[in-house]
Amino acid sequence: MEIKEEKKVQNNNVLRIVVVGIVMFFVGAGCLYGLMYFFPAPFVKTITEERKNVTVTDTGIADAVEKVYDAVVVVKTYKSKQLYSTGTGFVYKKDDNTAYILTNNHVIESGDTIYVEFTDGRQIETKVEGKDVYSDIAVLSLSANEVTTVAKMGSSEDARVGDTVFTVGAPINSDAYSGTVTRGILSGKNRLVSVSTTNQGTSDMMMSVLQTDAAINSGNSGGPLVNANGEIIGITSLKLSSNGLSSTASIEGMGFAIPIETALSYAEKLENGTTIERPSLGITMRNVADMIYLNKTDLTSGVYVESVTSGSPAEKGGLKVGDIVVEVDDEEVSDLAYLRYLLYKHSVGDTIKVKVYRSGDYKELTIKLDQKAS
Repeated sequence: MEIKEEKKVQNNNVLRIVVVGIVMFFVGAGCLYGLMYFFPAPFVKTITEERKNVTVTDTGIADAVEKVYDAVVVVKTYKSKQLYSTGTGFVYKKDDNTAYILTNNHVIESGDTIYVEFTDGRQIETKVEGKDVYSDIAVLSLSANEVTTVAKMGSSEDARVGDTVFTVGAPINSDAYSGTVTRGILSGKNRLVSVSTTNQGTSDMMMSVLQTDAAINSGNSGGPLVNANGEIIGITSLKLSSNGLSSTASIEGMGFAIPIETALSYAEKLENGTTIERPSLGITMRNVADMIYLNKTDLTSGVYVESVTSGSPAEKGGLKVGDIVVEVDDEEVSDLAYLRYLLYKHSVGDTIKVKVYRSGDYKELTIKLDQKAS
């Protein structure tokens, strides 16, 4: 009997504990609910989710293309009444009587008659107002009445690497593809590239140009490089090939254009029939790198002086046959193309400082530049 009483007491204790636990749970829950109901701030965190519906629409550059399209022309160069070559150009200026077209010198230099073809199919003979081999700029003119659209000039200096750019031209020298638009970005600025000013393919000049990945093919030369506002920032001129700069076999994604500021500075003189004056040293020269077998020094770059013209700035300044020009105005001279680039940054009458290697010693000379002989 005592055992049964003890078990009964134990069962009653467990029951009381369970009942108390349940009661305390509900009382606690009720208290918590009351606190949350009457004082919600400490317990409630409101999360606001903002959703935006974004519609991506790429309308392209059609509006910009329309601004410049009808100002672009196909340039057709004839020699002895036979079509010799084609390229591209654009109307950049117009007054009451005359309209002016910019193109590349190498597009028209071998011809005796130059025609331009407009987007509406009209072909008009033009006059060559002037051309310059070293800047690769040429200016053509025709009656202002023939022109409906003049391109707007922009600024390559304000353009940023990564900006959208496009070209308009007649690639692969074909009328069938005239007016072709190619799009890309401005890939680089102030690129120094070596070019040949002769038909021999030897690099004898350097140019500071814009780089773009917009497709540029043979026939695009002389056409505009245009920003997203439809403003011209350069003239497409060169392409990089596996053997240097060429009009064929380009490396995809590397095209070049003359900055519009540079082009217009020459065009202003050429359209008035003014000859571009460039300074001259009055020497013949050869790259040291091309004559290692004659070079008895450790120099691997520089320009070897082969001859000095009597009475020239070089002779007056003390430059001698056998000297190796290694610096101009404290800038290292790697080859004759770079020497000419540094030289042509100056004007006739300027004085330059030239460092040469002579008979085992370095000497500094001061030379006053004269005009390059025609």
